[in-house]
Amino acid sequence: MTFIHADEVEWEEFDWGVLGWVARPANVPEATSICALDVRLDPGQAHDFHIHPNQQEIIFLRSGSIEQWVGEETTQMGPGDACFVPANTPHGSFVAKDAAEPARILVVLSPSYGEGGYEMVDVSAEEPWRSIRQ
Repeated sequence: MTFIHADEVEWEEFDWGVLGWVARPANVPEATSICALDVRLDPGQAHDFHIHPNQQEIIFLRSGSIEQWVGEETTQMGPGDACFVPANTPHGSFVAKDAAEPARILVVLSPSYGEGGYEMVDVSAEEPWRSIRQ
C-alpha cells in the first residue's frame, strides 16, 4: 500500500480526544519499521506521562498549542514545532483549559511494535511524573 486516504484512517475516541491510526502493520502490512498517528487533544486534556519502552518518537504540532514534556524538560509548542522522544523516556502533552482550539499532532514512532504498531506504558501515577507539573 502506497497511499492512505483520510477516509481509510481508523479513528479511536478517548476521554482526552481522538487518535487516528495512519500507518501500522494492522492497516499497512509493510509498515514494520514505522507507526504514524494523527492525534487531536482537546482543550483541558492531555496525553499524560507515559513511555514507549522500545520506540523512539517524533511529535510534530500541526495546529493549536501544547505544554510538552520530555523527561524533566518542558516547553510550549506551537504550530510547526516538533520534539524528539528517545525510547523509554517519560513524556506528556498537555493542552490548556482555556485553549482556543484543540491541538492537532502528527506522531511518528519507530520501530513499529507488534501488529498494533504501538507500545505504551502509563507512568502518570509514578513520581516524579505524578506531581512534576504542580
